[in-house]
Amino acid sequence: MQRWMKDDGKIVEDLRNQPKIKVPHNKLTAQERQDILDVCNAPEYADLPPNVIVPMLADKGIYIASESTFYRVLKEHSQLKRRGGSALISRAKPKAQKATKPNQVWSWDISYLPSITKGEHYYLYVIMDIFSRKIVGAEVFQQELGEHAADLLQRTTWKEKSVNKGIVLHSDNGAPMRSYTMLAKMNDLGVMSSYSRPRVSNDNPYSESLFKTVKCMPSWPAAGFNSIEEARKWIGDFTHWYNFEHKHSGIKYVTPQQRHTGEDQDILDQRKLVYRKAQATNPERWSGKTRDWSFIDEVFLNPENKAA
Repeated sequence: MQRWMKDDGKIVEDLRNQPKIKVPHNKLTAQERQDILDVCNAPEYADLPPNVIVPMLADKGIYIASESTFYRVLKEHSQLKRRGGSALISRAKPKAQKATKPNQVWSWDISYLPSITKGEHYYLYVIMDIFSRKIVGAEVFQQELGEHAADLLQRTTWKEKSVNKGIVLHSDNGAPMRSYTMLAKMNDLGVMSSYSRPRVSNDNPYSESLFKTVKCMPSWPAAGFNSIEEARKWIGDFTHWYNFEHKHSGIKYVTPQQRHTGEDQDILDQRKLVYRKAQATNPERWSGKTRDWSFIDEVFLNPENKAA
């Protein structure tokens, strides 16, 4: 800066020798770049990606540039979108389901259970009521079949006395879920279907959360089960604990069985009285309201986003 300043304080231009940048000999001309854009936007090629366009041009005896150059030019001009057959398929979010009492909406899925035998595992089928979080049906099988799912669904609807009651059964898009046997059984039992989007686990959060709880149990056999009989016994014990002993955080720390039978309303009302009495006894210890023990009267599966 000192060298570039004149006596009057003005700054002259940069006096350093500027490097001479050589233009690559293989650089595309402006016309060639325009030819690429013209070809890619022509009606014949507008729905095709460069990896298809370039071979098609070659079949006509035309070569403009490589596929990577086509992609680069399109990207520079913000035209590197999904084209034609590679277009992103938009799948609508599943219809929101609302439950205001037990046996209105069930969620079901299948998960792996490890075996001590390498390369072998068992399949855990579970049906859960989203209102009460109760496991209404669970079984372990050696195969993933629609026939097994149909049998479990039939036993569960009979046990819950819910045949032809319009239950909505939500699941992912696995083969057993969409098998002809399962769909026919659902039709016979008056059960309506609801499906997640492909490869979107968030569309079936209740089942995913349940499987996480299963595999985080301290008694979970990380090395695998010795037999399918052992797996069935373990799942039976877990189901009893989960339904009758587990204080579920999602339903105000009552058990799924208590909520399924409606006992939770009295339990929550009693908790309200206990907290109000404690607040009245020592009001200086409470800076705000007491803990919310209100009864949860609505549960949603894939709820719609509410406008702010």
